[in-house]
Amino acid sequence: MTPKELVLTQLAHKETPYIPYTLGYEEVVGERVDKYYGSNAWRQKIINHIVGVAPFDSEQCQAIDSVYVRDIFGSVWRTDLKPRHLEKPGLTKPSFENYNFPDVKKFFNQEKKAQAIKLCQEHQDKFLVGYFGFGLFERTWTICGFENALLYSVAEEDFFEELVRRIFQLQMSFIEECLKLPVDGIMFSDDWGDQRGVILGPDRWRRFLKPHLAEFYKRVHQAGKFTLSHCCGSVVDIMPDIIEIGLDVLQSVQPEAKGMNPYELKKKYGSKITFWGGLGSQSLIPFGTPQQIRAEVKKLCQEMGRNGGYILGPAKNLQSETPTENAVAVIESFTNQSLNRDSVI
Repeated sequence: MTPKELVLTQLAHKETPYIPYTLGYEEVVGERVDKYYGSNAWRQKIINHIVGVAPFDSEQCQAIDSVYVRDIFGSVWRTDLKPRHLEKPGLTKPSFENYNFPDVKKFFNQEKKAQAIKLCQEHQDKFLVGYFGFGLFERTWTICGFENALLYSVAEEDFFEELVRRIFQLQMSFIEECLKLPVDGIMFSDDWGDQRGVILGPDRWRRFLKPHLAEFYKRVHQAGKFTLSHCCGSVVDIMPDIIEIGLDVLQSVQPEAKGMNPYELKKKYGSKITFWGGLGSQSLIPFGTPQQIRAEVKKLCQEMGRNGGYILGPAKNLQSETPTENAVAVIESFTNQSLNRDSVI
């Protein structure tokens, strides 16, 4: 079976010979693993079964100086911090007076689209997803500032509703552009949750975001594609909602967040949605032992993969603080199970 066929089979909630996976890492981790093995040959052993392609740049920025950049929405970001820091939002008051959303045409260019088509051709055997960056909720705070966005959702409800509507219209154009590619699905990305629950609260999420998300997913399904979404944090309180509106795959599945134990989620919702991720990036990967990591990957493959509906992955890419031995344990346990032999390194 090709990587694409493996993913499609899991999405059909059927078991596969091994669990398809994705595995990314920060380059500083890759360099340390190069030294561990004495070469970079291990990198070719990783087969990401899902590959993302973007036919345009929704995060385009112009440099102000060596540290600060201004994005296309007018917000100023500080780039020497990790992650980059929103220094000044583009929209500083709950009013659209003297503020215009960028013309959608400014996002599209033929060179970027040609690069995306070429990438699709090079990875025809993979499960391809089109993506466009920040989702509905995250875009509200990248435009207004995080605290302001939350404040407006309570104290300036009409403004916040209009803000979300305008972002929705822009992002629907993004989706249409992605659907022109030979992709298998559309990858959304929107961190609705923190460690405790839904940041807006379930009720405001349902009011402001859910109807628009339902329209997004409906359009993708009309095109015969799958809907996938990255979402950090706890979304257990809205799991029935995201299933109801048609999300096919939930990615990240941070086990440290409230109610996000992947095994419990699988038992309750596993026949209705596919889970992608679940290997703890805040706990096990940085602080566990290599033996614990190998055991957990084996357990995820066996239990989450039972009856299909699972894609293996860490909740986040391997971060810079990941110990080298732990990174090696993740890499080997992922690639060993996929090649069905004791060692690939």
